[in-house]
Amino acid sequence: MTTSGTATFNLDLNEIVEEAFERCGAELRTGYDLKTARRSLNLLFAAWANQGINMWTIEQGTQVLTAGTNTYTLPADTVDLIEHVIRTGAGNVSTQTDLTITRISVSTYSSIPNKLQSARPIQIWINRQAAAPQFTVWPTPDNSQTYTLVYWRLRRIQDAGAGGTYTQDVPFRFIPALVSGLAYYLSMKIPGAMERMQVLKAQYDEDWLAASTEDREKAAVRFVPRQQFIS
Repeated sequence: MTTSGTATFNLDLNEIVEEAFERCGAELRTGYDLKTARRSLNLLFAAWANQGINMWTIEQGTQVLTAGTNTYTLPADTVDLIEHVIRTGAGNVSTQTDLTITRISVSTYSSIPNKLQSARPIQIWINRQAAAPQFTVWPTPDNSQTYTLVYWRLRRIQDAGAGGTYTQDVPFRFIPALVSGLAYYLSMKIPGAMERMQVLKAQYDEDWLAASTEDREKAAVRFVPRQQFIS
């Protein structure tokens, strides 16, 4: 038996929408059908950002810290930061060192008595503004050396796009969840598709669970209890 020899299957926007409409017992007929489906798809992507860590949206970034400045703006498509370190001696194999910086809450940051204290930053507060998230480090960077914040961020999933030939910003493993999720969303809008809503919702939940369960960190994890002493 001869196989295809390829592993490049994907669906463009038109094909995704057509499949979703067919699952609703309808057909993609007009430009408005594509427009309303594209809007639902973008809403679905926004919902996925609330479902947890989508591994394919993790990106590394850097921000050189300026002495005397403690607040900086992250890229506008940042959802959140998941890891961060302070790097000193950047670019030199003998001096580059990554040092831990601890994330704190707004309550903890507000309780710091002297927010202008200067030294190597050891704490970071992430202010998730609507326009663009910001981060504030403490202590305020001094001028003893160059500090760089190295971070790993979750970015937004790219928009569905206006062109029907666009492929979507998701791994092939999430295509079933993408199609079934869109079909479920469309079933709430297409006349006559409401009776299929519960079936489409169940299929979406199953496809999402399978994809999101597989899309996880597979490295070994070790938990070490913290020892505390009362004197």
